[in-house]
Amino acid sequence: MAQPILDDEHTALESQVRECYGRCAYSHKTHERMADRRAKWLRRVKRIQLTLSAATTCGALAVIFAKDGTYYAWATAAVSLLSVALNTYMTDLDPGQAAQKHRETAADLWNIRESYLSLLTDIRQGVGLDALRNRRDELQEQLHAIYRIAPHTDGKAYVEAQDRLKNKEDLTFTDHEIDVMLPTTLRRNPDEKS
Repeated sequence: MAQPILDDEHTALESQVRECYGRCAYSHKTHERMADRRAKWLRRVKRIQLTLSAATTCGALAVIFAKDGTYYAWATAAVSLLSVALNTYMTDLDPGQAAQKHRETAADLWNIRESYLSLLTDIRQGVGLDALRNRRDELQEQLHAIYRIAPHTDGKAYVEAQDRLKNKEDLTFTDHEIDVMLPTTLRRNPDEKS
């Protein structure tokens, strides 16, 4: 299918929207990675807390039932102190809430990303420049509102997002991959077997 020929103004707008789409796709994937990392960290901390709690309980029982419980008492006190230190540290942190904020930001960014994709389609269809520019400006305002309250990300999450987008092709599908997900009536090649 031949691509429509765009005038200079449509081409310039398309270039800008493509850049916006790319940045939005990276931000979306980066917030997804941050959410996954925060949730994973929370699971680790909870396991450590549970282990320290179990060790403290076992130590207390050993002190009660051992003939000479001095060693167990000291070990139990040390483990209990570690548990208190970790719990105190975690009082000011909430990795579960941070993960949720990153998930919410990613969901909001997904919507904007898909809107940019629709806008690119509209540009290719030759929709009027005024309507296209208005839609672009609306998306920019929505994106600004999201970024203003979004939690911060880090370089590690960005590198992970870059790897997933560039090397693992997280956002790309072949026509065949899409066809097998669609009913036969909506496939580009309806005769192709799933």
